[in-house]
Amino acid sequence: MSYLTPTAAPSVVSLDSVSAIRQEMAHLFLVTHTELDKPHPGYVTYHGRFLADLADCYDELRGIFEKYGFTPLVREEADGRIALIADPIVHNPPASDWRINAALFIVTILATLATGAFYNAETLDQAWQIWRGWPFALSIMLILGAHEMGHYIMARYHKVPVTLPYFIPLPIISPIGTMGAVIRMKGPVKNKRALHDIGVAGPLAGLVFTVPILLYGLYTSDVGPIVPGGLLEGNSIFYAASKIMVFGRFLPDGAQDVYLNQVAWAGWVGLLITSLNLLPVGQLDGGHVAFTLFGKRAKKFFLPVLVILVALAIYSFIVDGTLTWVVWIVLLFFLGRTYAEPLDEVTPLDKKRRVIALATLIIFVLIFMPIPFRLL
Repeated sequence: MSYLTPTAAPSVVSLDSVSAIRQEMAHLFLVTHTELDKPHPGYVTYHGRFLADLADCYDELRGIFEKYGFTPLVREEADGRIALIADPIVHNPPASDWRINAALFIVTILATLATGAFYNAETLDQAWQIWRGWPFALSIMLILGAHEMGHYIMARYHKVPVTLPYFIPLPIISPIGTMGAVIRMKGPVKNKRALHDIGVAGPLAGLVFTVPILLYGLYTSDVGPIVPGGLLEGNSIFYAASKIMVFGRFLPDGAQDVYLNQVAWAGWVGLLITSLNLLPVGQLDGGHVAFTLFGKRAKKFFLPVLVILVALAIYSFIVDGTLTWVVWIVLLFFLGRTYAEPLDEVTPLDKKRRVIALATLIIFVLIFMPIPFRLL
């Protein structure tokens, strides 16, 4: 989200506040000149240079600004100068209602239990015995829970106000029983380093559980002849390599394929959900990572990603009549243009975080499934 849009600001900026901020931050930022009502009415822009490392002093700077009803935004101007912008708002979001999170969590457990029971059911009576779905429910809830708690813990570490995870149940109409889970940041992130940490923590934490769950599930699944009329799960580079490692051959091979048990199915779903979250656009985890690496240039990924997904959707429809990617194309068209821009856009990623960010994008390439589902 952008934090340079006009806010409900006072029509007249207090000159006393402008002067007091300038004096109190003198040991941190040397002001060369000041502009009132720039870039919007009620804002103040201080031009100059930092006297201390911005990554280390931003919290102190923010405390000074907030005393006078402002939040500091740090931007680099076209000529390379630093602009310290006083946004006339203090972010103090209200507490969330944890009961909503708890209710959704319980319903999602029930939905995934039902999905798991139906997945391996041989009779209608077995399909109604939802406790039979515990291997799938436990596996997928571990994966989703780890993913969202990775975001949550890292957000709290960086003092970003954030909700508890909202699990999204989707029983009956979905073969996985859920649309995953989300957390909502209720305030802006301090800088690119914090945004990076929050963005990568979820996918990496989720993969810590996804990979062993997938491999164990594959080891305990059977290989059998391909039966027409079924649903074939998509391959990614990593998933195909995992099957080669477990079974010693590429599957499906035209005649046989692995019949995933509940645990393996949950592991495959974990790969799919992680890859979707790592698409490098908008407010997705991959969008956060792309923005921390490329800044505002990351917005240029939106159109190519959308075009690729449309091409994949057309291909899947022509080949087997499935509407793969249609829902995501619609969601990204309306929601994929907005990025979470940090308050401080000047502090760059350090070398360690750049390596982790690049590794995360490589992981996306390895686990991405061009055609998630096919009809046999």
